[in-house]
Amino acid sequence: MFTGIIEEIGTMKRIDRQGQAMVLTIGARRVLEDVKLGDSIAVNGVCLTVIAFDGGSFSVDVMPETFRRSNLRKLSSGSPVNLERAMPLNGRFGGHIVQGHVDTTGIITARTPEENAVVFRLEPREPDMLRYVIPHGSITIDGISLTVVEVTDRAFTVSIIPHTLAETVLQYKQPGDEVNLECDVLGKYIEKLLAAGSVPGSGVRSGAGGLSEAFLAEHGFR
Repeated sequence: MFTGIIEEIGTMKRIDRQGQAMVLTIGARRVLEDVKLGDSIAVNGVCLTVIAFDGGSFSVDVMPETFRRSNLRKLSSGSPVNLERAMPLNGRFGGHIVQGHVDTTGIITARTPEENAVVFRLEPREPDMLRYVIPHGSITIDGISLTVVEVTDRAFTVSIIPHTLAETVLQYKQPGDEVNLECDVLGKYIEKLLAAGSVPGSGVRSGAGGLSEAFLAEHGFR
């Protein structure tokens, strides 16, 4: 698990690709301080497993599903990438719950300065994911934990402070660029439970239609 607080910007040193499978070798410093084989490192928000490392870089496998779902397929030698190690149990929870499991990608459609901030507008490749995005809720963009400003039926916006812009790959992103998106996992679990129509441990089911106003009234929520 991650928190969406980027530790450093790494540099793509080598890409070995066979079809939709890749091995990425990434130059880094801070995330290598205590690295071990099998560790998880989020690369642009994608949880990947370290398969090799040396004093200045590490390598990870990218499987076809990850290749298709994320923007890792568009990386080239020299590309900057956001890096974050998995959260230690005794660490601070600086962002929000981030799994490193990309839901879809999005296209930046606008980048607008607003006093000390920069507002990014993004359109998801799969607009249906916007049902999980709420104003002032959390979303992960290329591994960065951010707060949503506004949501429409096609897009959403986030406002970026100078520190976040300077410390992440967002500083390089322009309209037309593709980024990885991961929704807040809590919303997805709640939706799944409601769609199943059951109240865990109660023996009560709400029926095929899921949770409804009538169901709530029937069970004392008036």
